[in-house]
Amino acid sequence: MRDPSPYRVCFVCTGNICRSPMAESVFRAHAAEVGLDGRVEVDSAGTGPWHEGDGADRRAIDVLTAHGYEQDHIARHFQADWFDHLDLVIALDSGHLHELRALAPTPQDAAKVRLLRSYDPDADQNALGGLDVPDPYFGGTDDFEECLDMIEAASGGLLDAVTEAIDATESAVEGTPGSAAEETAEGTPEQAAQSAENRKSASAADDPDAGKEPA
Repeated sequence: MRDPSPYRVCFVCTGNICRSPMAESVFRAHAAEVGLDGRVEVDSAGTGPWHEGDGADRRAIDVLTAHGYEQDHIARHFQADWFDHLDLVIALDSGHLHELRALAPTPQDAAKVRLLRSYDPDADQNALGGLDVPDPYFGGTDDFEECLDMIEAASGGLLDAVTEAIDATESAVEGTPGSAAEETAEGTPEQAAQSAENRKSASAADDPDAGKEPA
């Protein structure tokens, strides 16, 4: 029996040197802690090419290192044809969410894009900035620490959603090919965000404009 392909998650921010590489490092570590090594692939990219080929911002590296996270990062520019092999695309703020959904070749691809903080049960969509993770680039260490706090708070809910998707795919491969696999490929991000305990509703993720920060 063929093993199912790894579940592929890509985090996306503006330049791929601050928020998205931090989210990549945190989520990869959390996935490894629960034994998902080899079953999930974690990556990151930026909506623009400004830092393509660069490493992560030194302040992001310092904060990650101080909290025990590893990283080995080279910035990349997100491309529309990546949707075909990605299962979930995680936007760090509402500007990225809209850009990525506009870039998506199909409605099914657009449905793969979700806001990271929609997976944080304590995130207040009505607060200043809504469900955005604010860009720390023009700030200092405290801003990067706040960014990390927000990423960590959402990672548990995201991990639940990804675990559900992986389990559904593996069950389909082992037992009844067809319906479960199709649901996982086409609907899992939306369904998991709605059904997992302690997670924000899907409607909050799809209406992130209140208090939006500049991308």
